[in-house]
Amino acid sequence: MAMTLKSPAFADGQRIPKKHTGEGQDLSPPLEWSDLPEGTKTLALLCDDPDAPRGTWDHWVLWNVPAALRKLPEGVPNRERLPDLGDAVQGSNSWPKIGYGGPMPPPGHGTHHYHFVLYALDAAMDLKPGANKDALQKAMKGRVLAEARLIGTYSR
Repeated sequence: MAMTLKSPAFADGQRIPKKHTGEGQDLSPPLEWSDLPEGTKTLALLCDDPDAPRGTWDHWVLWNVPAALRKLPEGVPNRERLPDLGDAVQGSNSWPKIGYGGPMPPPGHGTHHYHFVLYALDAAMDLKPGANKDALQKAMKGRVLAEARLIGTYSR
């Protein structure tokens, strides 16, 4: 079976609820996953918007989520280290701030697509908190066992 990623807040390809956006409470959406491949030690999550006017905009960078976890709650705190989530670590988004920053596309810019991508990794990533997406992607090279994607949309 292929690894899956879903959210109880929105279906794949559907609109992200306002409370998970910069127009709302800016809470990270709850996420759930299943069917991790054998050998998965940790998980990493990236969320970005390839439709941003200045190029891809990074909304969330998270790594070292223990493989034993099967979900992230709504409203993950915007802290570097997450002791309630097995000491997972968060990096800098494009603002640049630590943790999740919700959709806030320019008004009238059409529908943007937010790609949540979960990676099953064969090792923990040795990165300092606050690292950006590029640093995480470089560290993950050769370590990805599988990935799963969930796309949400938003427009203003």
